[in-house]
Order: sequence, then structure tokens, then C-alpha cells
Amino acid sequence: MRKALELAKISYENKDIPIGCVIVKDCEIVGRGYNKKELYKDATAHAEMMALKEACNNLGTYHLEDCEMYVTLEPCAMCAGAIINFRLKKVYIGTENERFGCCGSKINLLDLGFNHSCEAEFGILKEECSNLISSFFKDLRK
Repeated sequence: MRKALELAKISYENKDIPIGCVIVKDCEIVGRGYNKKELYKDATAHAEMMALKEACNNLGTYHLEDCEMYVTLEPCAMCAGAIINFRLKKVYIGTENERFGCCGSKINLLDLGFNHSCEAEFGILKEECSNLISSFFKDLRK
């Protein structure tokens, strides 16, 4: 999660909502991503999507059932859907997303009986992840 936080800080510096994500297989990072929505002017350029694409390129497959995701903020509906489609084993989440979270806060898409389900664990470095998001929005309002 520390690596995901480092990536989230890059988003912050780029004036994007600070979200970072890493994909791990056998204790090795195979995909990295940070939020680039504003940078790319692309609503699909979420940290999770960037990390998943890199992991697929590095591993040569979209079947990531032996991989885990570490992400600083609870994934939205699009990213939760991608987690299901890429068949991730588990998602470790820094902090909840009360407005858009689809891994348990608003709804849990990961456990709705699709062809694949994925376990989610919340609260990994929660304070640091939450503080980074809060700081970003405080700075934005100045």
C-alpha cells in the first residue's frame, strides 16, 4: 500500500484526485497506476485501470486470478467491474469511498454472484490514505 500511496501523491502533484494502485503477483509489483483523469481528459483513466493495463501487458494475459490489488481509495463501479472481469483474487483498500464506492460502501459489486467474486479488505493504511484525499480537496477549495 505504501507504493500505491507514493503513486497517489503523483496524482496530487498533477492536480488529479490522489488515488494510487498497484497489482501484485507472488509478492512482486506487476502493475502500477495513478489517477490521470484530468491529465488525459479521460474519465476512464483511473488508477486501477492504469495498473490493470500495465499488469496485463507485463504478464501477457488479462486473467489475473493470481494477483492482488492495493488501492488507496475504494473503487468505483467501473473499476469494480474491471476487478471482476480481470478476476483478481483480492483487493486491499486504503479508505472507503462514501460517494462512489462499489466494494462495500454504496454497493458491493464484488460479491453479487457474477462469474467471479473477489474478496475486499478495507483499512490498509487508512489514516494516510484518507488524509491525502482530504488534503487534496481542502487545497482545491482554496
